[in-house]
Amino acid sequence: MGKIKDDLNAAMAKDPAARSKLEVFFTYGGFRALFRHRRAHWFYKHGFKRIAQIISARTRKLTGVDIHPAAEIEGGVFIDHGVGVVIGETAVVGRDVLIYQGVTLGGTGKDTGKRHPTIEEGVMLSAGAKVLGPITVGAHSKVGAGSVVLKDVPPHCTVVGVPGRIVKQKDKRVDEQTIQQLPDPVQEEIKRLRERLDRLEGRAAKAAMREADEE
Repeated sequence: MGKIKDDLNAAMAKDPAARSKLEVFFTYGGFRALFRHRRAHWFYKHGFKRIAQIISARTRKLTGVDIHPAAEIEGGVFIDHGVGVVIGETAVVGRDVLIYQGVTLGGTGKDTGKRHPTIEEGVMLSAGAKVLGPITVGAHSKVGAGSVVLKDVPPHCTVVGVPGRIVKQKDKRVDEQTIQQLPDPVQEEIKRLRERLDRLEGRAAKAAMREADEE
């Protein structure tokens, strides 16, 4: 019950459009999704996994928010305009986290065990942000809209872009020469293909030279 009260208080504090707790309770899809998730999580922890999964499935249908019943979510979390939010099985979300629509706390398909992110206290995840893999977003950090984060983020940072890069740390801009670039799998694949093409062109050139010498 304490976490539900914290969720209501968070909605009132973080949404300037919220006029009353009663309004939040009955009309906010993000709050309803968290409210129902806390019931599903209780059943999941106590061995009633099928009931938990049924609650989770109905919540997804009613609110557009997909939270696995095993996900651990602390109190004071606010999901604003929550349609499209996905929170995976081993995700952990700390207190006072703000999550906007379209956010994914997902896996990469390459990990076992802990496969989903840990979001520490006071983090803001903007619309469409994707945080993938068993990584940690440090306390009071911000992830920009549409960003894709694949690597740990220290506390008090601002991350933007695809792939995500740290542009601020403790309210100070990060110098471009020392900016922390997160892995870009597309660029790495392009680099690999270029290197292979160079090798093939080299072999073709040598073969052409041998044929010219033989003639």
